[in-house]
Amino acid sequence: MDVVDVVLPCLDEAAALPGVLAALPAGYRAIVVDNGSTDGSTEIAARHGATVVPEPHRGYGAAVHTGLVHATAEIVCFLDADGSLDPAELPKLVAFVASGRARLAVGRRVPVARGCWPWHARAGTRVLAALLRRRGLTVTDIAPMRAARRADLLRLEVRDRALGYPLELLLRAAAADWPVVELDVAYRPRTAGTRSRMAGSVRGSVRGTVRGVRDMAGVLR
Repeated sequence: MDVVDVVLPCLDEAAALPGVLAALPAGYRAIVVDNGSTDGSTEIAARHGATVVPEPHRGYGAAVHTGLVHATAEIVCFLDADGSLDPAELPKLVAFVASGRARLAVGRRVPVARGCWPWHARAGTRVLAALLRRRGLTVTDIAPMRAARRADLLRLEVRDRALGYPLELLLRAAAADWPVVELDVAYRPRTAGTRSRMAGSVRGSVRGTVRGVRDMAGVLR
């Protein structure tokens, strides 16, 4: 199979990056988009063979979009850099896209340890997923891990540059009548020492959850 690019938005993930990058399957090429790290994440990513791209504008969506623009592979995956998701699960998502069975394959988080997905974060996700189902998209999560063809994603023209990016992506995919498949992926505690102030911040505190839901509700409006 051709090379697959994996975009990892990153803000102070020095503790997690070595394990995440080492776990990437053969043929999966890391693009770490640094969103202003001060803990040496960029140097660590480079030492482990990743392409490092800076994105000075803070925001999950900004980092993801920059990674997509810099990707060159036909199929691109997206993965949190905090160690909570297993890169070894990416090929099962890619298989659906490569075979044409889906235009977008997304992960449905299944917690593997108590406390790795706090009640407030889970409740916020359930509310947003319910709103998506009302719009005809039968998903139960907000695509923390995903795979699609680069050209398709660029044509969707997702505009959000904050935490609302994954929700807007799903909404635009539904509006375009894309076949979307949702697959179970293991959800683990983030690597000790990571601060995960990007996508992971939605689960990190009640305040983070409120901010994430607010950003995503703005996309729905």
